[in-house]
Amino acid sequence: MDFKLDKYEEELLSGCLDNKPEMQKALYDRYKDAMYTICYRMMNDDDEAHDVLQDGFIEVFKSLSKFKKQSTLGAWIKTIVVRAALAKIKKQRETVVLHHEQHDQPIIWDENLTGEYLEKGIKELPTGYRAVFTLIEVEGYSHKEVANMLDISEGTSKSQLYHSKKMLQGKLKELMY
Repeated sequence: MDFKLDKYEEELLSGCLDNKPEMQKALYDRYKDAMYTICYRMMNDDDEAHDVLQDGFIEVFKSLSKFKKQSTLGAWIKTIVVRAALAKIKKQRETVVLHHEQHDQPIIWDENLTGEYLEKGIKELPTGYRAVFTLIEVEGYSHKEVANMLDISEGTSKSQLYHSKKMLQGKLKELMY
């Protein structure tokens, strides 16, 4: 099923496919802030986030001819950028594989929790935990999608999410009190 792009996105796509630098810059400018936010949340480092953003957009421009209009252009770009971040994380290979069955138990969050504290707490998570937490809780990917992206089992994804939430809960207590 094809997704209907708006007129401006059609112009951007067409101009980029024709290798027009001004259209490439316009595409980059349109999506860079949202994509940088994702990169930063996953990498927790400004320089690494910029590297991932650059790598992601290089891949976007290389692959634009393969864009099949089955989603919005922004969603397609986001997928490429997330994969670039995951590739960098895999190189660092800090993902911890855990096989606990506790992952289905709920986590109780403090009622005074604010976005500021949450952002600070997420930044303090280890890279693997932060990646899984960000992809599932912030970006809305499923455990199956995250497992495929990270080349781990769904159970490991669930376990890492559970442990990231527990660790985050502890970090938030430290930050808030």
